[in-house]
Amino acid sequence: MKIRSIRAVQASFPEPSASGTEKKEYRTAPRPSWMESGPVANPMTRYPRYAAYRPSWTPTWGGFGCLVEAENGSWGFATASHGRPVAAVIDDYLGPRLLGESCLATEKCYDMMVRMGAPHGAAGLHSYAVSAIDLALWDLKGKLLRRPVYELLGGPARDELFCYSTGGDTDWYMELGFRATKLPCPYGPADGLEGLRKNVELVAGTRELVGDEVELMLDCWMAFDLEYAVRLGEELRPCKLKWMEEVLRSEELDAHAELRRRLPWQTLATGEHWYTTAPFQQAASRFLVDILQPDINWVGGLTALVKICAIAEAAGISVIPHGGGNTPYGQHACYAMPAIPWTECFVGSAPGVPPGQAARMPGAAIPKEGRMKPSDAPGFGVEVTLDQLSPFDYGSSGR
Repeated sequence: MKIRSIRAVQASFPEPSASGTEKKEYRTAPRPSWMESGPVANPMTRYPRYAAYRPSWTPTWGGFGCLVEAENGSWGFATASHGRPVAAVIDDYLGPRLLGESCLATEKCYDMMVRMGAPHGAAGLHSYAVSAIDLALWDLKGKLLRRPVYELLGGPARDELFCYSTGGDTDWYMELGFRATKLPCPYGPADGLEGLRKNVELVAGTRELVGDEVELMLDCWMAFDLEYAVRLGEELRPCKLKWMEEVLRSEELDAHAELRRRLPWQTLATGEHWYTTAPFQQAASRFLVDILQPDINWVGGLTALVKICAIAEAAGISVIPHGGGNTPYGQHACYAMPAIPWTECFVGSAPGVPPGQAARMPGAAIPKEGRMKPSDAPGFGVEVTLDQLSPFDYGSSGR
């Protein structure tokens, strides 16, 4: 079966509806989500006009989808990020060059797409386009073979997924039953001693709130320099963090090596802003971090993630994908790959809003008491119809 078309599309998903079990009255008093107020430390914290709120400077290109169609009319779908630039790579460059290839040849198509990034770089926006096409091809493969994608990967590696929460409303996550949670770090080097003190107070207070039976992590989102990362790590040692995440900018591999040397006792995790398999191989071979965190929608899709899991297993380290529990794509990968022990569930909705009522991809599983299983429908189980898809609008999308 050959590929007939590959194109960027707009997707219109219905609002989620609550099931009977999701109408439970929770004890937490309603309040705005942590996302509605800052600060959250980031690489631009040193510039006051952008320091308080990360979305004030991050890209505003919107989300969209990628549709791959086979000769017999079967189709696969995947979501994509960064709007017009990535859609153009799909429509104008990668998509036309894959027409006529076998729909089942995911390895070959992935290799072709990565190699086609050579003239302008296979990382960054090119990698987002590769991810979208690769995931749509895996979705199509599952539909053609009438199997969920996790079965195509060898079947479940565990009975269910252990999920940890990410966000700033920790009391709410404990009420929802999560037994591990990750905090966004509010302050960075530009905030001086006062910011350092507030970071320590936040983590120490959260440890007191959750107790010693809940794992606690800290997400630093590329905000620190080496000196600040070491200083904060030393201050937080009594809080028994399971890991510190993405403390340095992704390209600073030598700084990662020095951080590993200066904080030998602290588990370190990073990788959501690494693209293609190359930086993961370099990090694993030098043991720069203990946990690799590729994003399946950014790194090159499922094909790339499977390769990264093999790299990690050979080095004796773990993979915990960025946002793996928030999409069917990540859920299937986490369910099938032995190298992945945990699944991240980013929680941006307000306290008191049950997970089933929050915005989510249709077909995505919902964590209950910190556990979940992905859909067993063919492909990734994304609940979308062709009627909900329309041609990508380059005139207005992502502005």
